[in-house]
Amino acid sequence: MNEIINQKLTLLPDQPGCYLMKDRQGTIIYVGKAKVLKNRVRSYFTGSHDGKTLRLVNEIEDFEYIVTSSNIEALLLELNLIKKYDPKYNIMLKDDKSYPFIKLTAERHPKLIITRKVKKDKGKYFGPYPNVTAANETKKLLDRIYPLRKCSTLPDRVCLYYHLGQCLAPCVNEVSEEQYKQITDEIARFLNGGYKEIKKELTERMTAAAEELDFERAKEYRDKIVHIETIMEKQKITMTDFTDRDVFGYAVDKGWMCVQVFFVRQGKLIERDVSMFPIYNEPEEEILTFLGQFYTKANHFKPKEILIQDEVDLTMAEQLLEDVKVLQPQRGQKKDLVKMAIKNAKIALNEKFSLIEKDEERTIKAVENLGELLGIYTPHRIESFDNSNIQGTDPVSAMVVFIDGKATKREYRKYKIKSVKGPDDYESMREVTRRRYTRALKDELPLPDLIIIDGGKGHVETVRDVLENELGLDIPLAGLVKDDKHRTSQLLYGNPLEIVPLPRNSQEFYLLQRIQDEVHRFAITFHRQIRGKSAFQSVLDDIPGIGQKRKKQLLKEFGSVKKMKEATLEEFRALGIPVNVAEELINKLRS
Repeated sequence: MNEIINQKLTLLPDQPGCYLMKDRQGTIIYVGKAKVLKNRVRSYFTGSHDGKTLRLVNEIEDFEYIVTSSNIEALLLELNLIKKYDPKYNIMLKDDKSYPFIKLTAERHPKLIITRKVKKDKGKYFGPYPNVTAANETKKLLDRIYPLRKCSTLPDRVCLYYHLGQCLAPCVNEVSEEQYKQITDEIARFLNGGYKEIKKELTERMTAAAEELDFERAKEYRDKIVHIETIMEKQKITMTDFTDRDVFGYAVDKGWMCVQVFFVRQGKLIERDVSMFPIYNEPEEEILTFLGQFYTKANHFKPKEILIQDEVDLTMAEQLLEDVKVLQPQRGQKKDLVKMAIKNAKIALNEKFSLIEKDEERTIKAVENLGELLGIYTPHRIESFDNSNIQGTDPVSAMVVFIDGKATKREYRKYKIKSVKGPDDYESMREVTRRRYTRALKDELPLPDLIIIDGGKGHVETVRDVLENELGLDIPLAGLVKDDKHRTSQLLYGNPLEIVPLPRNSQEFYLLQRIQDEVHRFAITFHRQIRGKSAFQSVLDDIPGIGQKRKKQLLKEFGSVKKMKEATLEEFRALGIPVNVAEELINKLRS
């Protein structure tokens, strides 16, 4: 623990608030909240900790804190700070996906669509459907039962859906607003849980049609009833009030938390969401943070009702999830749902714990061992570079980022080489690292703890010259050399560079292998994209006045560039090409 932290610990207040932990580069790596800041922050630097907390504490070089007037204010501030800084040690939700809705548009000729965005456009939205297959199947069912248009723009003649009885063909027929209102009201009733009433009405219509010997119409009603039974009846109803609700249950073991969320829609348990993550505070506080992130960062739809277990602070949850009814059921079906969520969380935690430990050994432990091997701080952030070109054509470079041993693809970068002519790997590497770290210094981006170059001594020394002599940076730098079969062979490190002995069956070697393979794959893929685009270029692309449309017209008329060279000015003019453009084209082709 350094002197700065020692001094700050003596000044901490006995009040609620948030604290922000920073690493040696000043990057915020963890945001937390506390009822009493002095007690919580001091606890990180006293006593013993488990492995994951110890890793966090070992990275802390400084901290800040913000005092708030209440616990709920601290919780809301924590959520905002996590959203702003995205610290690596905070809860990371499994995904940021948005779930689909079924939308009934408010157009003159309405239609049903699947959408993930809810807009204030007078349309009616039903859902969300955590299971996208359920949304698609329900829409298909409604498309069969109710003859709304399927097209985006009205055509000038009827389509196949009209002949199948699944469209009123407003493109050629006059459809009244009353007809549409009847259909849309039935769809709304259906999607709000009233499909049993719709089925009953269809059964009555089928019977009436059969009594009138209109067997064709009766068959249509029968088919619609079968569709309803196939899609809707197979789901077991868990509640009878058709209320949309989310059910939260969590379990904690060995410093990890698993949260299971059950989505109940229209009385049916249709899907669940599972999140598992390490925790550094009390479970009752971590679950409140998770609840806040679940409906803000992950942008989940808020239902009418949320069920939580007894250990959660109900008052805080109600203040956090405003406009939603939050309950802690004590008996009945709702209590059973919460128990089932907790039970599933315990099972998931037990089943996956061994996998998590193996994954930690493969990633975090490998990073720590690599740092010890090189005699540097644990390289939590590793950036790696590789070049790609074919005999100097379309030269590119690529950078990949690994954080705690795992690829972070959102931070990958691609570079087109601008200043280098011909196949010069050293100068390409010089240009791209200069561009990368000049930008990092200018925009105050996080700097890596280790840079790995896919190349030998010459590549590494070139990059070292850029970092130390041009930019004044002191960042550990290593090179990875491949063998004659293009496999990871040797790790070069130090000044002067030396081969670092690395057991080939060690997790550190596998980590370096993954990094080298990934940066090579990323560079090659980018180069193929660039080469593919240039392969479709021709001499016609550089002529003013010749766009894609005229290029296609010329190729269609003459068949090849060779025949264009032999064409006369009059032949080009006959295609509607202006005189000045035609003359420029002839000069270019014949030069």
